[in-house]
Amino acid sequence: MGARLRTACVVKLLPLLLLLAVPAAVQAQWNYKTSSGTITITGYTGPGGAVTIPDTIHGLPVTCIGNWAFGDCLSLTNVTIPNSITAIEDYAFFACTSLTSVTIPNSVTSIGNYTFWECYALTSVTIPNSVTNIGNWAFDDCVGLTCVTIPNSVTSIGDRVFCACDGLTNVTIPNSVTSLGDWAFLGCTSLASVTIPSSVTSIGDKAFDDCTSLVSLYFQGNAPSVGGASSENVSATVYYLPGTTGWGTTVLGLPTALWSLPTPVILNNGPSFGVQTNRFGFIISWATNISVVVEASTNLANPVWSPVGTNTLTGGASYFSDPRWTNYPARFYRLRSP
Repeated sequence: MGARLRTACVVKLLPLLLLLAVPAAVQAQWNYKTSSGTITITGYTGPGGAVTIPDTIHGLPVTCIGNWAFGDCLSLTNVTIPNSITAIEDYAFFACTSLTSVTIPNSVTSIGNYTFWECYALTSVTIPNSVTNIGNWAFDDCVGLTCVTIPNSVTSIGDRVFCACDGLTNVTIPNSVTSLGDWAFLGCTSLASVTIPSSVTSIGDKAFDDCTSLVSLYFQGNAPSVGGASSENVSATVYYLPGTTGWGTTVLGLPTALWSLPTPVILNNGPSFGVQTNRFGFIISWATNISVVVEASTNLANPVWSPVGTNTLTGGASYFSDPRWTNYPARFYRLRSP
């Protein structure tokens, strides 16, 4: 009888023992600080994988991912950032070596220094138009990153922002950017071509050094000031538009050549563009010596185009001016090759 009772007790205890042996699900733990009624995430403890950052903690909005918040989180694979976040601070995702993708919401205005440094697995990142500042070294050593579109809200690309991004094959620089920092694209060994908008007036030291696959740099405006005279391990050609100024036989230590466009264009930068004394003027650029007809219309909804001048492009460029533009409430121009 006693033996049977002991057996029955063991059988009843087995489910309890098995239940105790199963580990509880690991929950994300957030370290944070409170300031002026808002929350800054300062640390994360959890299983990694796909992580969603909360938009509120204890009823307060989470507005910032702080310094080192996810630093060295090797198991983090992707992260969802809520629309409450306005800033991502320095080293926020430093050395998250398994992080493959991150989408930054339109609420974020700044990305700090070293934010994604050494995120080796990061292949894609969406930078919204709300971002005005990308800090130094922000994507340094992101060797898996293949394509980046910089929004037209960004005014400068800082030092080493995309340095050693070996997989980067395409980058789009908007017309809002005025400067490229030191070593901005150094060591981007898969980058074959870059178009520099007319807004860029300065390029830092060694900005394209060791871009061993780089074949061409296309400049849409006047020659920028440059911080370094040479480009090591680069055999690219610098192409510039006829009618732009400041170009010598070399820039960045690279040979220059006229940029042969398929069609003529109006250069909309520089002091010669726009309203002049009693006239409206612009430079017509095209790397060929040929005549170009300028036509004008007063209404784009129902346009009637009329020729207002013919310019022969000497050396691939010619200046056009229209003294009759003051006779119309609106005046639009287009180019036509005979």
